[in-house]
Amino acid sequence: MGNVFRFLSLLPLPLLHNLGAMLGWLAWLLSPTYRRHLRGNIALAGANDAAAASIAEAGKGILELPKIWLRPREEVVARVAKVSGWELVEAAWVEGRGILFLTPHLGCFEITAQYYASFRPMTVLYRRPKQAWLAPMIEQGRGANLKLAPADLSGVRRLIKALRTGEAVGMLPDQAPGAGEGIWVPFFGKPAYTMTLAARLAEAGATVLLAYAERLPYGAGYHLKLFALSRPLTGELAERVTQINAELETLIRQCPEQYLWGYNRYKAPAGSGGGPARA
Repeated sequence: MGNVFRFLSLLPLPLLHNLGAMLGWLAWLLSPTYRRHLRGNIALAGANDAAAASIAEAGKGILELPKIWLRPREEVVARVAKVSGWELVEAAWVEGRGILFLTPHLGCFEITAQYYASFRPMTVLYRRPKQAWLAPMIEQGRGANLKLAPADLSGVRRLIKALRTGEAVGMLPDQAPGAGEGIWVPFFGKPAYTMTLAARLAEAGATVLLAYAERLPYGAGYHLKLFALSRPLTGELAERVTQINAELETLIRQCPEQYLWGYNRYKAPAGSGGGPARA
């Protein structure tokens, strides 16, 4: 599979996106579980009109990965055709503050960190994939430009250190955490086991920014969009985690057709108590 990824990285992005759209529909047709998750999740958000487009976009997201991971940094960064909200980043630099980027599974979430890392150091939380063949691809590609922090206590220490020294940290706050790493709070109106790490890291005094890279039509590249939180994170831990989910919902509603609705966001990790009633 590694050779397949390398071959795909050589293909033009428009072709990869066309092939990806077909792959997305193939996955939809062949996987009842995927269909169930996508239909259920998108109905909760009231985004049924985006369902068809999201199926194709999910496939594009898979086949663009070789292009993001395996091509030279200069080529990858050049695919960001437009940036909005960069003044928020520059303001944090002027203040000497670290930046905590919260990027959901929306658009091309891999390129957001790669773009920032072309300017200044960035550390991202990294959980080694279950597929052994995929790990070297991620570590050689993503790890070539980013600092990878393992998803354990040592990794958390690295993230905190990076923020306190004025560097940037990136994470996927809508990724279902392992048991003991989250709490049950609403996400699109349904309790979801949600990581607490993002809310805890915000305590390090960093600037918290929301980010996603919208996939442009016809493989024309990406539009990187950055946003400040609607209000500072306040209250107890559960309140702050709930606010982060609400901020993500607002972000996702901007571009619902590019959210990864097929992700099993509402699963209960083994040892998490089995559901919100017992959390």
